[in-house]
Amino acid sequence: MRVTRLVDLSVPVDAGTQVFPGDPVFASHPHATAAADGFHVQAISMGSQTGTHVDAPFHFADDGLRIDQLDLGLFTGPAVLLDVRGRAPRSRLTWADLGEPDLAPGTLVLLHTGWSAHYGTPAYFDHPYLDAGAAQRLLDAGIRTVGLDAPNLDLTPTADDPGEGYPVHHLLAAAGGVICENLANLAAVDFADPFVSLLPLRLTGADGAPVRAVALQLAP
Repeated sequence: MRVTRLVDLSVPVDAGTQVFPGDPVFASHPHATAAADGFHVQAISMGSQTGTHVDAPFHFADDGLRIDQLDLGLFTGPAVLLDVRGRAPRSRLTWADLGEPDLAPGTLVLLHTGWSAHYGTPAYFDHPYLDAGAAQRLLDAGIRTVGLDAPNLDLTPTADDPGEGYPVHHLLAAAGGVICENLANLAAVDFADPFVSLLPLRLTGADGAPVRAVALQLAP
């Protein structure tokens, strides 16, 4: 097999990176410079959920596996993009909305909401979200990795709406699955049968980690 095309599915990580309300903001400053030290090194501070990232089960389950304990096969493999664009803000994505897909176990499922168009604005947090019943249907089909181009697979709480208590995160965590959030550029994956890599940093004991998400087109 050879790679014939690569599509970057990641948001930039810099001072403008939008983070979940209350999470640490990204910061970076020179620790060493070529002028003073002969080389450049940046000192970087950020949260485990910064930018395009994956959640380990430990993110919502005290006894869940941590990011460095997970099988790397959860982060790589054939992917299916489910087109759920055009939904209203804060709308629930049901199994019918997903198209009642027939999915092979182990497939990476990516929900293309189109909400990355709002990245960097307050509207980004008014994204559609996955219904718990639909999440359970995915798990019943053998799916253990679900991602989307929005900041949260569940409904994001606001001052006016407390949300639902993150039921989908709890379901995935209990099943040993992973979630990828803040994907970008899903519209550019216009080829069939993409192979997707969501490989995280190997952060010891962490609840999640940033990723450089990539979709690959493969050919014999």
